[in-house]
Amino acid sequence: MLLFEQDGIALRTLQPQDASLLLSWLTDPAVLEWYEGRDQSFDAERVQEDFYEDPGEETACILMAEGRDIGYLQFYPLEEEERELYGYGNTASVIYGMDQFIGEAGARDRGMGTRAIAAVTDYLFRERGADKIVMDPQVRNQRALRVYEKNGFVPVKLLKHREMHEGELQDCWLMEKNHV
Repeated sequence: MLLFEQDGIALRTLQPQDASLLLSWLTDPAVLEWYEGRDQSFDAERVQEDFYEDPGEETACILMAEGRDIGYLQFYPLEEEERELYGYGNTASVIYGMDQFIGEAGARDRGMGTRAIAAVTDYLFRERGADKIVMDPQVRNQRALRVYEKNGFVPVKLLKHREMHEGELQDCWLMEKNHV
């Protein structure tokens, strides 16, 4: 199901037939360098387990640009545990988290990620009633940090040793964008 289309960017919900597309992206070392880790091995079974079983409140999507599938994006309302960790435990604000990657090599370094983040955040504010959107990229992922900052996200909290990645605990930035 198509969730939106804006300025050549579209977001559609993940479908069973997308499993092979996910598998092709999740065996690309350039994707795994930042998403899950190059030491992680994905096969058809793991794709099913990680992306199709028990999604909870998460909305899993395929990101499209100019009519073609280019990546994966998921968004979700923050659960109580994450709200506490991030310091939002005492607020009734509607807060969404996002995670994403550009899977298609030809779609990287062409501004599509910047356009996609702009379109998706607009959608979450407008259609999902978000007051705030947060992400927690690794501190060392300078490319992602630049994209998010271009879209109005600001680093608000250093999350020390937040994510195990390729055998090492990595620091992450909690970044947020508020609805204006």
